[in-house]
Amino acid sequence: MWEGLKSLLIWLGVVLLILLWLPLLAITRFFDRDKAHYRTGKLFRKLGHAISKINPNWQISITGNVDIDDREPYIMVCNHLSQADIPLISNLPWEMKWVAKKELFDTPVIGWMMKLAGDISVDRRAADRKEKTFEQARFYLEKGCSVIFFPEGTRSRNGKLNAFTRGAFELAIREQKPILPMVIDGTQNTLPKRSWKFGMAKQIKLKILEPVSADNYDIQDTRAFSEHIRNQILNQLSEWRNKEAEEIDNLA
Repeated sequence: MWEGLKSLLIWLGVVLLILLWLPLLAITRFFDRDKAHYRTGKLFRKLGHAISKINPNWQISITGNVDIDDREPYIMVCNHLSQADIPLISNLPWEMKWVAKKELFDTPVIGWMMKLAGDISVDRRAADRKEKTFEQARFYLEKGCSVIFFPEGTRSRNGKLNAFTRGAFELAIREQKPILPMVIDGTQNTLPKRSWKFGMAKQIKLKILEPVSADNYDIQDTRAFSEHIRNQILNQLSEWRNKEAEEIDNLA
């Protein structure tokens, strides 16, 4: 009973924050002359930060290489465990354009906000989806703004690490931009699928690993580059969970 009431109050707070943020975002975008819509995007990320703060079930610790200049653009990648990952990663003090499926952009209010912030829409049914995604990402990288991918493509259903798609790594090699790996854990039960109730997550961890240069890789090395970054993320999860890497690797 209490958990249901608490979740209801949290959702009410989320709705109120979104209703407050939408006009603020629209006004900011109107006056935002930066071609990367930097200020607008950064304001949108602060919504995620605010949402995470009103949820008493979510406590996040952020460690690692947090002191970066986000106007020296990176291609950021992170494992994906829950829809809660997005507001929780938004606790980082950087602007980064999110690469997300088109269906999210078609969602009323949230989709409008993503468009205002300049996030990158991917139509998974389009034959030229990679080229269009790269074109949008390249635009922001050239304007000094980072982009972020979930290279697993979707949330892990069992908390283990899925295979990585290679798009982010091919983009890094083409544009000669470093990959900035991030690792998140503890969000697995924070927002269960097909449930409106928030789960408990007292030990959410987010770590920013050291950037990895793409200088030593060619296009034919995309798979090796992807596997190198994936192993870094897998090893960090293994350390946190005190388990062998094979136990939390869906490819094992």
